[in-house]
Amino acid sequence: MTKKNNKLIQGLGIGILFGFFLQKGGVANYDVIMGQLRLTDFSVIKIILTSIIVSMLGVSYFYPKGMVPVKTKPGSIKNAVIGGLIFGVGFGLLGYCPGTIAGAIGTGAMDAITGGFIGIVLGTVIFAMMFENLTKRGVLTTDKYSEFSLFHKISGNPFKVTLPIAATLVLVMYIVQSFGL
Repeated sequence: MTKKNNKLIQGLGIGILFGFFLQKGGVANYDVIMGQLRLTDFSVIKIILTSIIVSMLGVSYFYPKGMVPVKTKPGSIKNAVIGGLIFGVGFGLLGYCPGTIAGAIGTGAMDAITGGFIGIVLGTVIFAMMFENLTKRGVLTTDKYSEFSLFHKISGNPFKVTLPIAATLVLVMYIVQSFGL
């Protein structure tokens, strides 16, 4: 089996696990997602913050040892804002993001299969068709902020920065939980 096929199989396996955990966490459920968008159910943000904390602390441990690379993708704050607004409109209209659509499709949710899957495919095709033109016109750009990650800027032990951030995020989750959200 080729290296490319191995990566595809690994990606499929990780995707299946990701969908499974999203489903088990309840965030592939339309009502939970809409509760998040209406600021009445914060299950989604608690799962996202938990994954950020675990990832950040894992990279803090493995990156200095050279066991995991930290790569950045070219982009810009402007691109992120434009993409975030488009993503937010689709997310708000359908009630799923790409990850939760996959989990909902796995459970047989017809709205995810029809609107979600078709929307992702059409959106991808439209973006691919427009990408070159958007780049030539300067709509999509790269700026200096995308060259480095937090881990490229920290000198010494990254835990000196990431532990306080992780503690703050845990405190935020505790406060949200204490309000019953």
